[in-house]
Amino acid sequence: MQIQDELCLENNFVDHKLIKKSSIEYREYQSNLAKQAIAENCLIVLPTGLGKTAVALQVIAHFLLEGKGGSLFLAPTRVLAHQHYEFLKNNLLVDDIALITGEDLLSKRKKLWINSIICATPEIVKNDLDRQLVSPKQFSLIIFDEAHRTVGDYAYAGIAERFQNSDIRIIGMTATLPSEKEKASEMLKILKISSIAQKTEESPDVTPYVQQTDTQWVMIDLPPEMKDIQSCIRAAIDSRYNELRRLGLNLSDNRSLSQLLRVRDFVLRQNRKAAKPLFTAIRLIHALNILESHGVTSFLRFCERTQEKKSVGVRDLFENDLNFGKAIRLAKAAQEKGIEHSKIIKLKEIVQQIPSKVLIFTSYRDSVEIIHRKLTAMGISAGFLIGKAGETGLKQKKQIETVQKFRDGEYKALIATRVGEEGLDISEVNYVIFFDNVPSSIRYVQRKGRTGRKNTGKLIVLIAKDTIDEAYYWIGKRKVTAAKKMGEKMSKVLEQREITPKNGLDAFF
Repeated sequence: MQIQDELCLENNFVDHKLIKKSSIEYREYQSNLAKQAIAENCLIVLPTGLGKTAVALQVIAHFLLEGKGGSLFLAPTRVLAHQHYEFLKNNLLVDDIALITGEDLLSKRKKLWINSIICATPEIVKNDLDRQLVSPKQFSLIIFDEAHRTVGDYAYAGIAERFQNSDIRIIGMTATLPSEKEKASEMLKILKISSIAQKTEESPDVTPYVQQTDTQWVMIDLPPEMKDIQSCIRAAIDSRYNELRRLGLNLSDNRSLSQLLRVRDFVLRQNRKAAKPLFTAIRLIHALNILESHGVTSFLRFCERTQEKKSVGVRDLFENDLNFGKAIRLAKAAQEKGIEHSKIIKLKEIVQQIPSKVLIFTSYRDSVEIIHRKLTAMGISAGFLIGKAGETGLKQKKQIETVQKFRDGEYKALIATRVGEEGLDISEVNYVIFFDNVPSSIRYVQRKGRTGRKNTGKLIVLIAKDTIDEAYYWIGKRKVTAAKKMGEKMSKVLEQREITPKNGLDAFF
């Protein structure tokens, strides 16, 4: 078979006419995944650090050799798209490879689109398809990296729609499927996936290449000052819950953001009287989560931004709520005393004991700045990686520069938001710290996957006791377990769809 001949083994390296000699280590599982992806629309599920990009490279090389059209390799962030571009450029024996992102001017993009291989971010691809700068007919292969994003109104869904009438091979790649069956189902539908090619860390052909990652959960007590602020915000939340119940909403005692968001549409349609306490409760829970996970300064900055808005209930919250007013006064007093969060003290202690580089994840941009400032003041060389959005954001060039400085050892610590979770390849990092927890199986797996690539990794998770951190810890563990089982469930669904396609995916849950 042609595919078998192309992706063969030579001196333990992939031997292909368009792949540089002795550049890609031959791994049987990667070769098998590539063959499956070449044969049909396929979702590749492979744990982080085990070479999804090497699989993509082999598939791209095959389609180039076939000469049927170009290849489009999508990635959700500029830094990841650049990483793919560099990898392909360094390992393929072709010259017409281009990188296209939103930072390229339209006149430049017109010239770049003529290349055979395009690495790009999704928003600009969708826009340029609509501008007719590029035609779907130009491509025979499209790869959606971090394919779990293909839900809702994310640009991946729009791109897939624009290719729906094209004769094109579609490949999705992800480290883990969503834990929610609705999201997994939606992704497979949008990408027209025929099969799931899944490997886990327990797969026999993968096990030899897996490095162990030890996880340490570090429990931290909030200082008394933060507990007082916490109590005031909780009291303010309780008063809103009591009001919502008086107005007819059936709410559980679980004071969660997700519960309130679920009833939002109902309130706006059928119970407008409850809108003010509902939206105030949502803001209060968000404020509490920020305080508990990120500290005093992040909480106060959130309050400042919220107070500037003219949304429903904002003025009443800041001028008339005695509990919330007291919380802000206590937070300002704590800030003046130099109190931030117990996690900062523990973080300093941990980082100082680590002999090599460390990657620190936090979900909140204010938190990145505070951690960076504190570590730098402690004499620890640190950089930060955040997205482009907003006045404080980092443009593509600066993001790439920051990652390179970390690779080169100029920074001992790199503090990153979500932009650093997906696909970032820094193989020398053996220590990862979660400053906050995330209630998402995908984000947990991706964060964890930044370590343990070449040597044994160490993951350290900071958890503030009796806070949202603890709740997210249990939610995350449950979702990771569910996500591991989702591939098998989806494969059965796809098999059934082949037998009775008229019923669609949802019929089999």
